Amino acid sequence: MSLLHLAIVAPLIFAILVPFFYKSFRRIHTGWFVLPLPILLFIYFFSFISTTKSKEVVMKTLDWIPTLGINFTAKVDGLGLLFALLITGIGALVVLYSIYYLSKGKEKLHNFYVYLLLFMGAMLGVVLSDNLIVMYAFWELTSFSSFLLIGYWYHREKSRYGAQKSMLITVFGGLSMLGGIILLYLMTGSFSISEIITQADVIVTSPLFIPALICILLGAFTKSAQFPFHIWLPDAMEAPTPVSAYLHSATMVKAGIYLVARLTPVFAVDGLWLWLVASFGIFTLFWGSFSAVKQTDLKSILAFSTVSQLGLIMSLLGVGAASLHYVGLDDNLYVVATTAAIFHLINHATFKGSLFMVVGIVDHETGTRDIRKLGGLLHFMPITFTLAMIGAFSMAGLPPFNGFLSKEMFFTGMLRVLEMDFFSFDSFAILFPILAWVASVFTFIYSMILVFKTFTGKYQPEKLEKKPHEAPLGMLISPIILASLVIIIFFFPNSLLSDNLISPALSSILPSLVTDEEGFMVHIYQWHGFNPELFMTLGVIAVGVLLYLTLPKWRRVYDLFPENLTLNRFYDGAVNRAQTGSFKFTKSFMNGSIRSYLVYIFTFFIVILATALFYKNAFKVDTTNLASIGVYEVLLALLIMIGAVSILFAKTRLSQIILLGSVGYTVSLFYVLFRAPDLALTQLVIESVSVALFLVCFYHLPKLRREETRIRFKLTNAIISVGVGAIVTLIALSAHSNKFFSSISQYYIENTYEKAAGKNMVNVILVDFRGFDTLFEITVLAIASLGIYGMIKLRLARREED
Repeated sequence: MSLLHLAIVAPLIFAILVPFFYKSFRRIHTGWFVLPLPILLFIYFFSFISTTKSKEVVMKTLDWIPTLGINFTAKVDGLGLLFALLITGIGALVVLYSIYYLSKGKEKLHNFYVYLLLFMGAMLGVVLSDNLIVMYAFWELTSFSSFLLIGYWYHREKSRYGAQKSMLITVFGGLSMLGGIILLYLMTGSFSISEIITQADVIVTSPLFIPALICILLGAFTKSAQFPFHIWLPDAMEAPTPVSAYLHSATMVKAGIYLVARLTPVFAVDGLWLWLVASFGIFTLFWGSFSAVKQTDLKSILAFSTVSQLGLIMSLLGVGAASLHYVGLDDNLYVVATTAAIFHLINHATFKGSLFMVVGIVDHETGTRDIRKLGGLLHFMPITFTLAMIGAFSMAGLPPFNGFLSKEMFFTGMLRVLEMDFFSFDSFAILFPILAWVASVFTFIYSMILVFKTFTGKYQPEKLEKKPHEAPLGMLISPIILASLVIIIFFFPNSLLSDNLISPALSSILPSLVTDEEGFMVHIYQWHGFNPELFMTLGVIAVGVLLYLTLPKWRRVYDLFPENLTLNRFYDGAVNRAQTGSFKFTKSFMNGSIRSYLVYIFTFFIVILATALFYKNAFKVDTTNLASIGVYEVLLALLIMIGAVSILFAKTRLSQIILLGSVGYTVSLFYVLFRAPDLALTQLVIESVSVALFLVCFYHLPKLRREETRIRFKLTNAIISVGVGAIVTLIALSAHSNKFFSSISQYYIENTYEKAAGKNMVNVILVDFRGFDTLFEITVLAIASLGIYGMIKLRLARREED
């Protein structure tokens, strides 16, 4: 395993060690043990900047399942490195913040940091995996770990609801994405992203192209909370604030953005990709900003603002790819939209991360996030107010903050849509700059609400649970660092980001892009002159201030939307109907009788296999190459048949158990006859244990019911038993008669001793040749044992409570 692979899985390994740290050093906050890891990882990934800056790619492969083309190939290019730095950098700040936010005595810190590390490792795996199957495995691990993080306070009903909601929606998208990955494999014969990109011209001509495109976008849209899948993100705000600052500013919600950016070279060759990405993105931007204004909870405002900002980045990726697709690569000015998407992705992580932390501080020091109860906190929390102002003004797109720069580039990208033959009818293109401007107005409004409704106005101490005061220095360090970056990036965007991060990432998204004469692809300016973008910004400020000051007069417009027609109602109704329907359906056949369940299973078994056998015309009997049948084998077979049939007519369970045991013991005689004493011994031991267990269990059961003695009951059992026996016999005969390959037995005979140094072939097959199969069987048993142990402990605990 290379150092790069180790860096990716390091958080997963460290997560195993956290409970031991927690148990051994109870007096020290667990976060102090976790903090060095993301810092070291950030330093390690930072060392790759010089490599990606020169447009080089680092790729390390660890064989996993090479026969299926599934290997753990870690790839560091400009795009992957950008996300890796965000994941580890913001991760380090979040861990530091959580040390002061989460109380050591009141919270189960070992659980929190295990979940956080699982998520960190999963995100690194997503952005640094070149193999789509490996990336999908990490993708689903992000859903699982985020479910645990969102539901961290599982004693709260809203936390459980939010965790379940995010899990259902994102896992649905993940499964859709898996379908798209399989379709890509069918088209290209490879799971490697790098190889798939080289076959983009082949993919676009395949009839599977459109289904693969839709499946991939479903995965991206659900993860990055695009309309109409955005409804999970506001409910995810029930998570602790450090979780929100990490997942919903820089990491989880950016996974879908990453997926779209990474696969743009594959799908952007077709206009449908551009149309879907840009259209869903711009509408999500508008709807998120419009919905944020009516919220009264600070984290809810940030939740919908996150939805809005994700839509902004998504729309830029769509429009950016469209500009290159329709215009060409001869003028780097046309990549402004994609450049703005990357730039705003970085900016959003800085100002949104600091804002989440600020809201956490307000909640931590006042006991509420309700803006109707807040106000006048400026005098008590001046540093927090300054941080809130920097973050909110940057989000609103005001100078001198980094959000202003990327917002201006966003306007430029939207205006360029008017110059392109984008949707085959020009009238639709005008909606992009219009929606962009209107959404920016609402962004300005909720940014002002976030700051001034919280820190200015009337102080209402009677509505607060705590007397407000400034947060401790440890809790302020992380938001101060992020807020400082907001300002620093504004003044030095090119020296800090353009050549080091943005340009390499741009080359990863648009690999055919040509650099200019100086070798730079990105130039960011604070002043572009008196252009349409500037006037759009001035209009946003003017209209935004007017609407903010008159907010009570027009806010009632939200009351016009019917509450019964919301997406949340639709989701809740769908989940409730699914639960009710599944309960009724299950209750119709789940009657508590094991015999009934076996009837269902075996009937299905007979019908499906018999249909497949005869429909495919696979039934064949070839008696050549068969060993001769001796008299002893005939006698043993008759004994087994007599014992099996006799079970049906036995009147007591004891006699049934004895007859069943006789069948098993007779089978062991076959092994003796065929000179397999080890198998015969195993069969005898298992049969003896099974009979003993049956006797112990059946001793406590009531006598046979009347229906169990009826002819109809026994006849049903007889028919199903004969049917199963017959179909298995037919399959065995057909399998023997339809051999397409030579038997593998000769391989085992020749290699058992040579390759495994064992003389007992059966044992060698189980332990060496089929070692993973045996290992997984043991793992299943271990998991089942742990589950049984947990249920017993829970049962005993309830008895003690009673």
